Amino acid sequence: MTEDSKKIVYTPTDPRGLNEPFLPVSIAKQIDLPGNDNVSGAPLKVSGRYITKEYDMGTSRNEKIQAILNPLKSKKEKFWGLKGISFDVFEGDVVGVVGVNGSGKSTLLNILSGALMETSGRLILKGKTSLLSVWDGLRDNLTGLENIRLKSLMMGLSNKEIDNQINDIAEFSELGKFIKQPVKNYSSGMRSKLGFAIAVHQNPDIMIIDEALSVGDQTFTRKALNKMQEFKAAGKTIFFVSHALGQIEEFTDKTMWIQYGELRAYGDTATILQEYKNWTKWYNQLDDDVKKSYVAARKQAQNDFNRTQLTERIVEDNHLSDADKKKIARDNAVGGRLTWWNWLLLAIGTGIFVYAVYLYVYLGR
Repeated sequence: MTEDSKKIVYTPTDPRGLNEPFLPVSIAKQIDLPGNDNVSGAPLKVSGRYITKEYDMGTSRNEKIQAILNPLKSKKEKFWGLKGISFDVFEGDVVGVVGVNGSGKSTLLNILSGALMETSGRLILKGKTSLLSVWDGLRDNLTGLENIRLKSLMMGLSNKEIDNQINDIAEFSELGKFIKQPVKNYSSGMRSKLGFAIAVHQNPDIMIIDEALSVGDQTFTRKALNKMQEFKAAGKTIFFVSHALGQIEEFTDKTMWIQYGELRAYGDTATILQEYKNWTKWYNQLDDDVKKSYVAARKQAQNDFNRTQLTERIVEDNHLSDADKKKIARDNAVGGRLTWWNWLLLAIGTGIFVYAVYLYVYLGR
């Protein structure tokens, strides 16, 4: 890269102003990426079509309440954490997810786990999911044992089932006497051990791991990876986010590269990691002021994105039937808002409830 080209100011409308490698694939062409190929002939496990996540950027409590109560008239600034992600994952696939911080990796995994609702799009999940995140679901004032019970109950286990495995979970966590101490006294590595131990004993169909193995000592990390290999050998479907590319390379078969809310690539791990490393090398060669303008421009593009752009791309997608196009486009147009007939049903239901209360209070004596 020449010195002159390094000084170019990057803008959202000039995506090749810096000869950036590996730009996002057209949204309508995402399903053509090689990662979607079902080479094993396994059943489809997870399918996403045009998954979006829109955030209101209002900061005050009043702004947030107004956005919830009257979203159709909300004029607040928007930020699109995901701008229409489409992909297929099959039973037994172990999929790595890479990308720079703030690109939407954790947003996607939280949507897959049910911790977040997508703003629009079509998501199909066939099986029980379990999200493993360092901080996910742990209560600071509860002990490790109490957290095991609480989190297991939240995952649908009965008290009898928890009693049968609580000692195994405590032993796997390697926390010793600290298992009876409040989690607020734990280090980040101890939290990671506890969260991982709880999650891997739930035997989910789809396991979602968000940076959980990047915290903690090397011996436990190896133990955790060996446990993941057992799940992999058992044919479980796994999503694995990590900045430790060595772990991604060792553990996963396929990798998604998500960058600033867009899918840049999806294919075999070796190929995608090499492309990601090449992009990182290109980015690191830029001067600091150019890096800042580049990041600002990409973030601005996430602000500027809108449903009209997405609808136009849905129309271009030859992988969807006309009926699917209409449904996804309709959901996209409405987003997370209730449709007019939903509001009508809600009003009717509220009226019936109020009338029933009236009859009970004044006529039921």
